[in-house]
Amino acid sequence: MSARYDCADTRQREEGLVAATAAVQAGQLVVLPTDTVYGVGADAFTPAAVTALLAAKGRGRNMPPPVLVGSVRAAAALTESLGAFGQDLIDEFWPGPLTLVFRASSTLLWDLGDTMGTVAVRMPLHPVALDLLRRTGPMAVSSANRHSLPAATTAAEAQAQLGDAISVYLDGGPCADNVPSTILDLTGTVPRVLRAGALSVDALRKVVPVIDLPDASGEPELSPADRRAAEAIAAASAASAVEQGTAPAGDEAGGPPASADRGD
Repeated sequence: MSARYDCADTRQREEGLVAATAAVQAGQLVVLPTDTVYGVGADAFTPAAVTALLAAKGRGRNMPPPVLVGSVRAAAALTESLGAFGQDLIDEFWPGPLTLVFRASSTLLWDLGDTMGTVAVRMPLHPVALDLLRRTGPMAVSSANRHSLPAATTAAEAQAQLGDAISVYLDGGPCADNVPSTILDLTGTVPRVLRAGALSVDALRKVVPVIDLPDASGEPELSPADRRAAEAIAAASAASAVEQGTAPAGDEAGGPPASADRGD
């Protein structure tokens, strides 16, 4: 039987956070408010809980969930490196509606699905979400809805779709909007937008001047000016790697593509 807590009430908020923390630690699912839409979350390091999350949404392993964190330190621990742009983007836009895709640390003992060695990470700008994440540690979180249905913007909408598959619902009131986060892939030489969302590309360009954008077919397309800049960046990176003796044996710079379906 699910329990729902009104986080506008101080007593219920604390009771709900305690109950949600216990549920996550027990491998159960919880629904939490974020600064974009409501999310359904599980302990990122409990494979059975992540499997239950995907099942509750009606999704397969080919659509792995992103991971929400309560601190930048937690995010850094999940990645091999923040890369050339990660720290600047984090400093400018976190907490906020920007999901960043990195190479996942090879030391992590988890199974989020078919991630191809990447991890999509975000720190949400919502006090209830941040409080929960600081108690639980990193959580696998996807929008609180059945796959192909509209993302829930209230706890009631989430409960109507997910029902008793969820142990605890944290009701933080209605979301300001139903626009999901922007997803930016940082695993290649040039950052690539995987999903347009609440954070505009114009805002991103203030920090990262060269960005791959998908064209109408979904394939990335650079403007001529961006392409020249990207080639210059790639050439400089390759020269630096050769000079330092760290050039890869194979074509590993771009690596496997990260899926745009990392979250709804």
